[in-house]
Amino acid sequence: MIITYHNGGFIKITSGDITIAMNPISKSSKLKEVKFGADLALVSVDHADCNGTASVTRSGKELFVIDGPGEYEVAGVFAKGVATATEYGGESKINTMYSLHVEDIHIVNLGAIKDEKLTGKMLDGIDDIDVLLVPIGGEGTVEPAVANKLANSLEAKIVIPTFYNNDSLKTYLKEASAEGVEEVEKLVLKKKDLDGKSGEVVVLKS
Repeated sequence: MIITYHNGGFIKITSGDITIAMNPISKSSKLKEVKFGADLALVSVDHADCNGTASVTRSGKELFVIDGPGEYEVAGVFAKGVATATEYGGESKINTMYSLHVEDIHIVNLGAIKDEKLTGKMLDGIDDIDVLLVPIGGEGTVEPAVANKLANSLEAKIVIPTFYNNDSLKTYLKEASAEGVEEVEKLVLKKKDLDGKSGEVVVLKS
């Protein structure tokens, strides 16, 4: 599995022949659009920064879009969406938190979440998290300190910050006692690589 970051909440996951786009950026966003062909797209919030499914659609390649709560299975990928809250873009909206199982690796993407605490109902069936994608930028999502508390409470093996800028990243790394972490272009991950990890912060370059 290869995980890369493309600004905002946009994460690309490649697993064998399957390409997953999480919160792809629309051409109408102020953020830079990134185009490629995906098999599965997941949209957390209906905003131009996150709903650019056209940007990851290619002729001859069928794209399956998940844009809300529910349980899904697509090409061997199991996904569960749970409704939470956000104020991303300055409006109160529904944010969908996604739980994915890919290559026997459990990935949870909090999306553009604003909730400072997750209820038992939200977390039903979501445990033993291998990779957690957590927003740290504030401005409609949680602030860095709250993001760190959420990450600690979920006890993921690896934590990847999203929706960040230089200031929020610096603050988050200080909160997480991970100030020496250097940015990397991509995360190449196999299940065995997770052995012994607990709360390791990985910063992906945008």
